[in-house]
Amino acid sequence: MAKPGQGAKYRGSVHDFPDFNPSQDAEALYTAMKGFGSDKEAILELITSRSNRQRQEIIQSYKSLYGKDLIADLKYELTGKFERLIVGLMRPLAYCDAKEIKDAVSGIGTDEKCLIEILASRTNEQIHQLVAAYKDAYERDLEADVIGDTSGHFQKMLVVLLQGTREEDDVVSEDLVHQDVQDLYEAGELKWGTDEAQFIYILGNRSKQHLRLVFDEYLKTTGKPIEASIRGELSGDFEKLMLAVVKCIRSTPEYFAERLFKAMKGLGTRDNTLIRIMVSRSELDMLDIREIFRTKYEKSLYSMIKNDTSGEYKKALLKLCGGDDDAAGQFFPEAAQVAYQMWELSAVARVELKGTVRPADGFNPDADAKALRKAMKGLGTDESTIIDIITHRSNAQRQQIRQTFKSHFGRDLMADLKSEISGDLARLILGLMMPPAHYDAKQLKKAMEGAGTDEKALIEILATRTNAEIRAINEAYKEDYHKSLEDALSSDTSGHFRRILISLATGNRDEGGEDRDQARDDAKEIADTSSGDKTSLETRFMTILCTRSYQHLRRVFQEFVKMTNYDVEHTIKKEMSGDVRDAFVAIVQSVKNKPLFFADKLYKSMKGAGTDEKTLTRIIVSRSEIDLLNIRREFIEKYDKSLHQAIEGDTSGDFMKALLAVCGGED
Repeated sequence: MAKPGQGAKYRGSVHDFPDFNPSQDAEALYTAMKGFGSDKEAILELITSRSNRQRQEIIQSYKSLYGKDLIADLKYELTGKFERLIVGLMRPLAYCDAKEIKDAVSGIGTDEKCLIEILASRTNEQIHQLVAAYKDAYERDLEADVIGDTSGHFQKMLVVLLQGTREEDDVVSEDLVHQDVQDLYEAGELKWGTDEAQFIYILGNRSKQHLRLVFDEYLKTTGKPIEASIRGELSGDFEKLMLAVVKCIRSTPEYFAERLFKAMKGLGTRDNTLIRIMVSRSELDMLDIREIFRTKYEKSLYSMIKNDTSGEYKKALLKLCGGDDDAAGQFFPEAAQVAYQMWELSAVARVELKGTVRPADGFNPDADAKALRKAMKGLGTDESTIIDIITHRSNAQRQQIRQTFKSHFGRDLMADLKSEISGDLARLILGLMMPPAHYDAKQLKKAMEGAGTDEKALIEILATRTNAEIRAINEAYKEDYHKSLEDALSSDTSGHFRRILISLATGNRDEGGEDRDQARDDAKEIADTSSGDKTSLETRFMTILCTRSYQHLRRVFQEFVKMTNYDVEHTIKKEMSGDVRDAFVAIVQSVKNKPLFFADKLYKSMKGAGTDEKTLTRIIVSRSEIDLLNIRREFIEKYDKSLHQAIEGDTSGDFMKALLAVCGGED
């Protein structure tokens, strides 16, 4: 069993079995495989309860007792995913990695994701053991096989990682940190083209401790996380490899938590990835992976495996997982550290927001008005022309087209569009034709009219708009519906939720910077949950979350983690419920990373059976000229597929064409 370093706590989920007897275990396995059929339950129970070191002793005893190869017998008796998992557990880690890499480079095509995962995450010692195991098992040179199956900068970085020569000194030179930041900046952002060799040298050789300081300093110097520069400067498998290296430098357990989540989310399971990680991390850092998984994805690794797999395969995976972390109120030191780093990143990052819809060059409102009139005249409607014109003009240009249309034809373009197109396409096109404040006002009105209230829409709009946008919405609401927005909210909502919405609807949030002393006081104010007075707690949260500037709140939430060892979002979910909880969570997520908040909403609008077309349309329309490009980047980063692909797979016809045109490209 892998042992922790001096003074370090063991973080694996599989331990040495007490009172271990290899001969007895060998006999039990022989009995389980004897005769017709095999006792899979007995096999999985025994093998998942022994450490890897103990399994090697069982293999030796089995051969001594029966003159047979235990792994060969297991392969003969078991099948499919269960066989792959059990056989993987029987090999020493280095030989398990060697087998995975051999499979990745054999035959037609290469499994680049497997190469990236193993070589980006292993320590120097693990790499040296892997190279030796590969030579021993296959009588081949691992480096030569990797070179023969890969190319370009991707190949060069893999070769560097295969040397297993990353510096391991914890003493860091401040001067060298600044020099590396400068070299990376000059090799990428400041250079026409990219000097990939600098990225390879620095990310492939410097110690983890050194690189963490480089990443922090890079963010402070450039206003961009290193990941953003890698995405902008590199491409293909080389980009994916470098991003994996950065993730593993920051936190190897977090990297694997993300890999496990992606292996199980959506339709189908990437079983090879799931097996490889569960086997290879079970005696290293499975407890850390579990903690981070629960924090990031709001569900335990155990529950996700349980829902995504079946049979003996599921039972064996759950044994390796080692426990369910979904006990109410659980939170972990490792997870708190991750939350703190997230708020630090959010506090110092300077993100340039970009929409996908820009003013059209050579804009001619006269020609556009005539083309639209022609598209709607006579029998049938030319939807393609309508989509092409409206999705490729900015909102200001669309207002000019409306005015020109009325001047030329004495007709209301909006009324004509309403009579010619219908359904989801009409909702999208008409939304794009409205000025943003009037569009938001209409969405708020719709959320409150009729039986029932669409609280999610109210929260989404009011929790994410700037002061200027909120003030414009108030004016538009009054103009269009002859009633103040505040009166409408008052009559349609109640209690603390109403107070939160009305506070947000005033558009009076501070717009200044952060005040460190005040941030500590604010954090203390909302950290006190001991009184049990829910009303008082909600009022304190409302006073701070609805009035402080985003910049200030980022510091408040960071101080909150320091004081409580909890992320503020976790506390809100634990202490509050219903619409109040949802509103506060939306504010926190918007403060942390607004484009990611919208990316999550878009993903949820399209996942599972059926599509929430209203939410999908509302976000695409309202963010198209603000930050839809940023939302696209967050979407692909989190969900491993582009927004373009998600829309393409979940919508159809002219509605899909119009959405894709506004989405603005495939990532």
